[in-house]
Amino acid sequence: MVVEHYISELLYRYNCVVVPNFGAFLTQRTSARINDITNTFFAPTKSISFNEQLVSNDGLLVSYIAEAEKASFEEILSRIETLTKQWKERLNAGEKLSLKNIGLLWNNAENKVQFQPYYEVNYLTSSFGLSSFKSIPVTREVLKEEVEALEEKIPFIISPEKREQANFRPYLKYAAIILLAISAGFTGYQVFNNGLQSQQVVREDVKKEVDRQIQEATFFNTKPLELPTVNVDAVSTSKAKINNTAKHHIVAGAFRVKANADRKIESLQNKGYKAAYYGTNAYGLHMVTYDRFVDPKEALSELRKIKRTESKDAWLLSEK
Repeated sequence: MVVEHYISELLYRYNCVVVPNFGAFLTQRTSARINDITNTFFAPTKSISFNEQLVSNDGLLVSYIAEAEKASFEEILSRIETLTKQWKERLNAGEKLSLKNIGLLWNNAENKVQFQPYYEVNYLTSSFGLSSFKSIPVTREVLKEEVEALEEKIPFIISPEKREQANFRPYLKYAAIILLAISAGFTGYQVFNNGLQSQQVVREDVKKEVDRQIQEATFFNTKPLELPTVNVDAVSTSKAKINNTAKHHIVAGAFRVKANADRKIESLQNKGYKAAYYGTNAYGLHMVTYDRFVDPKEALSELRKIKRTESKDAWLLSEK
């Protein structure tokens, strides 16, 4: 007769199981918890404790074993008393008593019974099937309201009056660089201000940060995507002509397999977008766009809408 086996079965249904002339095993519900160091989640459970003062026979354990063993109440009680006597002798001799799926008992220097529960079994039936698991920290792209506010402040308005100013085009190109950085999750408004002092520093810093952010974004490739190079040289555009072709593309993703890109285009077209195949980048990935625009202001407006309703990974590609 393995008494600890029957004690373990009763702990699923009762909060107190008394072993006559030995002590009682008590359970108490504990809530789900998180280990902040290991990022481990633990389901709700029953914590087990032991009280050596509760030794009066309440009949629960004896009756349960008697029914399972097809024996009389008196016979089982006698066998339990004999077993508990042996347990006490082992504890008094300095041994440790291990009860399977329950815990470990031993006497301290003051001859008081100490108890350390085992955690292999969760006795809370409502948590059946739930086990502990570790969560990998999630790095999220920060696209907050302040980022949208920055997009509103970018001087990206094109008009014939502006084109008459000889120094307008450098500002326009800096705005295009910052726009690409924001669409990848980079909030480098300070780079925009400092870039007016050093064109070379702006070009290197922005490109480095954009590559890093795109590498972390969700695409079907682990390598960073190469964005089209935006020329930031200060060139006078007082005599520049307006190009009516659509040069502002809202990118939906880049795919290593062409068939995947075709399926993405078909899916977006079914949703009402003017999706199209843009071509391949320097890494051989097939790029798919939601739509393309001549007016950069209209492209920005549609990009913000797509980020809110369709995908936060969408970004704007503006050709030179």
